[in-house]
Amino acid sequence: MSGSVPAPRSRVPDRLDLRPLDRLRSFKVKLGVLVAVSVTVAALLTQISIRAGVAPLLALPLVVVLALVSTQVLARGMTSPLREMTSAARAMARGDYSRDVRATSRDEVGQLAAAFSTMAAELEQTDRTRRELVANVSHELRTPVAGLRAQLENLVDGVTEPDPAALEVALTETERLSQLVDHLLDLSRLDAGVIELDLEIVELTPFLHEVVDAASLAAGGRDVRWIVEVEPPDLTVEADAARLHQVIHNLLENAARHSPVGGRIHVCAASAQEGAGVRIDVHDEGPGIAREDRARVFERFQRGGSPDSSGGTGLGLAIARWAVGLHGGTIDVADDPRAEAAHDGRSSLIRVVLPMRQGREGDRLT
Repeated sequence: MSGSVPAPRSRVPDRLDLRPLDRLRSFKVKLGVLVAVSVTVAALLTQISIRAGVAPLLALPLVVVLALVSTQVLARGMTSPLREMTSAARAMARGDYSRDVRATSRDEVGQLAAAFSTMAAELEQTDRTRRELVANVSHELRTPVAGLRAQLENLVDGVTEPDPAALEVALTETERLSQLVDHLLDLSRLDAGVIELDLEIVELTPFLHEVVDAASLAAGGRDVRWIVEVEPPDLTVEADAARLHQVIHNLLENAARHSPVGGRIHVCAASAQEGAGVRIDVHDEGPGIAREDRARVFERFQRGGSPDSSGGTGLGLAIARWAVGLHGGTIDVADDPRAEAAHDGRSSLIRVVLPMRQGREGDRLT
């Protein structure tokens, strides 16, 4: 298990783990030094034994043993990272990523050990993300499934009549399930790493009104006002219309969930500074996002902390960031123009900036 406590390591091997050759940058040079040391030790011991008058049959085994001992001391330090990597790999197979590989040499083995440590850290992060994804998806599925099941059981048992109100509750839970499945499919495409963008010139004035109309229908009976402003009115951007629709729709859904009753949601598009592209702002009158949470809200399964933030999947902003990134643009929480919100460091203004030109239509971007 990844949370298991690793067995304590003995201190004896650490004291014997001498690495005097770590300064050498080539493993081949180390092997040459190892051979040279072995030959030198053997020659010196042979010379000493001859001068001491030791019989050759007795001196030869002694010379061989001492030469092997000196060679083993150096070779052990050279191969220590390999043994540590073997032990760490076996621990990783059991889900334990806590084993460290001490990479002190500058040669190929040291580079391999450093790359192994980087790989182990990335695998640990991937495994943690996978576990969190499974846990979050299970949690997200449980709520609408439980609500839908309870509603259907009440209808079957005759507790409630199949009137429009009861059916609307069931439909709402079904739509939430459908939205979650759609978002998970988008995440699977994100993890696959290759997406086709069908780039075209998008006229933002009719496009944004179309997205607002769709978001208004999705918002149901939420009492909010939608305001669209495009300056200049004929402003265009080169983008994948379907992906851009997905981005703005997710932002509008998020804004509608957090807006107060009777609140206004502004969608403003204009040329970015210095003609670098197009800026699209979505601004609601909700409580806003704290400054320390501005980056975190674009992570998977993150929600705002307001009491009325229920109903989302926690994936909309993550998918929006992914789709904007495909276009080479940026998305972030900008400073709120409202003085009272800016004073508290909170903001409900999300800004998308897209480059003016992306490339040729049909480009494959990753």
